[in-house]
Amino acid sequence: MAQSLAPLGAAFLRRLGEAFTRRAARPAPSWPAPPSVPPPVTSPASSPAPSSPLERQATLIARGLLDPPADGFIGPLSRWAMAQGEPPPLMPSDDLAGRIVRALVRRGHFVARHPECLNIVYVEGLNPDGTPNDNAPNRFNDIRCLVRIVAGVPTLAGCWEATAEPSRRWTFAPMNRSGAARIAFGQYKAWALGFHHGHEALVQVEPLPVYRDARRDFRREGPIDTGLFGINQHWGYDLPRNDLGNSSAGCLVGRSIAGHREFMRLVKTDRRFLVAGDGYRFLTAVLPAVDVLT
Repeated sequence: MAQSLAPLGAAFLRRLGEAFTRRAARPAPSWPAPPSVPPPVTSPASSPAPSSPLERQATLIARGLLDPPADGFIGPLSRWAMAQGEPPPLMPSDDLAGRIVRALVRRGHFVARHPECLNIVYVEGLNPDGTPNDNAPNRFNDIRCLVRIVAGVPTLAGCWEATAEPSRRWTFAPMNRSGAARIAFGQYKAWALGFHHGHEALVQVEPLPVYRDARRDFRREGPIDTGLFGINQHWGYDLPRNDLGNSSAGCLVGRSIAGHREFMRLVKTDRRFLVAGDGYRFLTAVLPAVDVLT
């Protein structure tokens, strides 16, 4: 009996081993992977804040593309200036235009550097050829100049006989009882297109500083008087060089009618005037000859 059961026991043990082997060979159950955790969201690196309108205008002024002062208003002139490339650096030569521009820079005045813009400058006591004179009173012995910057080089677009002083007539019979007006040397954004006694001119529309010649000695002395005095840029009626007549009570006057008409034609081609229209304020500098000669 024991012998007959031995084969059965061996067979049972073999089958039991095979069952464990098959069970161990089964693949492990596949459980879903845990959900992935997204990385933390980080703020992008903060980009520099855009410059303010005042800062952008200050840059355009420094480049000679926008008239000072900066006012923070991005209007047509600012937008036009922002669309321009940076002009080349100033490279004034030793001619009259170059000496005028160097004088403007030394005084800290603005120089328009776009080739379609013009710089209006009066120089007292200088001849149109750039030589000095004795600056005697009651004479057309100053100059009115238009200076254009082309590729960084100052060039004269026009230069005419002029006066930046009142005549003898208005010095001894001034319109203001404090004395005839003598505009202070400097640069001012104070004129707009208009008319002076029937002819086209640049007329004063912003306050200007003047000296009052109370002593009637043709000097710039005493306190400054600032206001709207009708200091226009007009023609001098073709008067002789040695007599201002009634032409100037303190205005900026070009001696000849033809020269003044050419002056007006040119200033109306200035790109800033074309962009801004009739409301554009023209910038003008008045210098003594010594500034240009040194």
